[in-house]
Amino acid sequence: MKVKKVNRKAMIIRDSGRSSDFITPSFGYGCLYKCSYCYMRRHLPNGLTIAKNTNQIIDTIASHLWLLKWPKKPNQTHEEYYTYDFSCNEDYVLHARFHEWEKLFDYFKNEPKAMGTAATKYVNNKLLKYDANRKIRIRFSIMPQHLSDILEPGTSKIIDRIKAVNDFYEAGYDVHLNYSPIIMFKGWKQSYNSLFELVDAIVDKEIKYKVKSECIFLVHNKNLHKYNVDNEVEGEEYLWKPEIQENKLSHYGGDNIRYDRNLKREYIHTFERLHKKTLPWQTIRYIF
Repeated sequence: MKVKKVNRKAMIIRDSGRSSDFITPSFGYGCLYKCSYCYMRRHLPNGLTIAKNTNQIIDTIASHLWLLKWPKKPNQTHEEYYTYDFSCNEDYVLHARFHEWEKLFDYFKNEPKAMGTAATKYVNNKLLKYDANRKIRIRFSIMPQHLSDILEPGTSKIIDRIKAVNDFYEAGYDVHLNYSPIIMFKGWKQSYNSLFELVDAIVDKEIKYKVKSECIFLVHNKNLHKYNVDNEVEGEEYLWKPEIQENKLSHYGGDNIRYDRNLKREYIHTFERLHKKTLPWQTIRYIF
């Protein structure tokens, strides 16, 4: 895939409220991975673009932060710091070698009012040399391995992502787990229960209560479905299940589909019950 350095023009900080309080301007757009379900594939960017005006983006974050009330009102993203997701349109941890990542990490490490956060499917051990002082939160996304093999080709093995929780916490990062996307298929209860058992067995006892989670059920897209079918992308049979899905218009006007709202209530209830049974120590920050 072609990697291109550009001056990022859109200096917009968006509200989030789930994974973080806010979403920064894009440091990168696109991804070296080709996950079948990923919303980035809906837009099919021409390669990966990396912002070369890192200082300007950091200045934009700092200006935004300066206008916010302090102290922050505690919420599920963090009880003290304002949280900024800097990896919304890419996998920043995977692409770190293209970024001035230490400059960004230093900003959050030294900023008394904020912390940065990024979700990833890649275990980048080069980041372990950096002491983040708990001001960078790495959120490892996980799913049953057999699904990952089909839908996330080339990504780090699930067991390695879970093991990395211990390594990154020891190195000074704040670390969470994302169960994302949660996908319904025959045998899903057994598969996710096995995943929970793996998490319970691997995460160090001393840090378990600190490793919170986010739970995000699959949202698919009609244009992405067409692309996957036309290009014979593997795994579409797991993603496109109109018999249990319904239409959902996205905030940006996209033709998305999600699990039928009535069925989804049952799925959420069952998922929470299974999770609580095996992982009573892990707080679910949100589930939808």
